[in-house]
Amino acid sequence: MKVLRLSAQDTYPIRQQVLIPDHDIKKAKFENDEDEDISFHLGAFKDSKLVSVASFYYERNPIFQDQHQYQLRGMATLPEFQGQGLSSELLTMAFPIIKQNFCTLLWCNARTTAVGFYEKVGFKKLNEEVFEIEGIGPHVLMYKNI
Repeated sequence: MKVLRLSAQDTYPIRQQVLIPDHDIKKAKFENDEDEDISFHLGAFKDSKLVSVASFYYERNPIFQDQHQYQLRGMATLPEFQGQGLSSELLTMAFPIIKQNFCTLLWCNARTTAVGFYEKVGFKKLNEEVFEIEGIGPHVLMYKNI
């Protein structure tokens, strides 16, 4: 397995297939994806095939007091490669990059089905409040101090 930086466009097929299979690939594009001053994207490759992606955005959530924060979005692994530690490896590679940018917090809107994964890699739920992201499903706000 190898982890590399990607262009935002490289993440779209996996985001669409895994996260929003009932939507057009155009919905897999997020605001600020192409702005290299604000975002970076990582991908995990197995046998030269891109199988897992994650995107990180310099984005402050006012709920948290930390001045400098990153948001994790669009983390997805192809179904046949899930459970192999690929997403964990993407996060392991991202943490030093985030820290190098003087950020102390990484936060995400986690699908309720993924809360267990995030807790295993050190994220905490802000509270028990579940909120709905239209067309996507129930989420909780989670964070990790970096």
